[in-house]
Amino acid sequence: MNKRRLARENCLQSLYETDVAHFDADSIIESFSRLESSKDSTLFEFYKELFSSTVNNMEEIDGVIESVSKNWEIERMPAVDRAILRMAVCEMMILASAPVAVVIDEAIELAKKFSTDKSGKFVNGVLDNVARHHKLVK
Repeated sequence: MNKRRLARENCLQSLYETDVAHFDADSIIESFSRLESSKDSTLFEFYKELFSSTVNNMEEIDGVIESVSKNWEIERMPAVDRAILRMAVCEMMILASAPVAVVIDEAIELAKKFSTDKSGKFVNGVLDNVARHHKLVK
């Protein structure tokens, strides 16, 4: 598994913990920094940047997601899907460190791995709408 995918998986788990268990973001980063995988500075720095940026811009990110999600309020979305969407929107619109198509593909793979059978299609649809609505793809 490549480092960025592993960092995204760790970020997904951390976002889930902040959302569902209401853990403090700083304590989650501190806990992650003690794991063996955090010894890789490239992985840890990308994880930390993605997680922190997502948490710090949550209101804006949720607004973007809700603006393109027909008949779905963010609170009604499954927690894993919500975390994946938040992370992907952050990576596409705030960090802009990877091509939009790559971010969407990675998000779909995370949904397939960690959520329901239908989550991949749901995540794809929402992120495609975000990309088109905000003119992130040509």
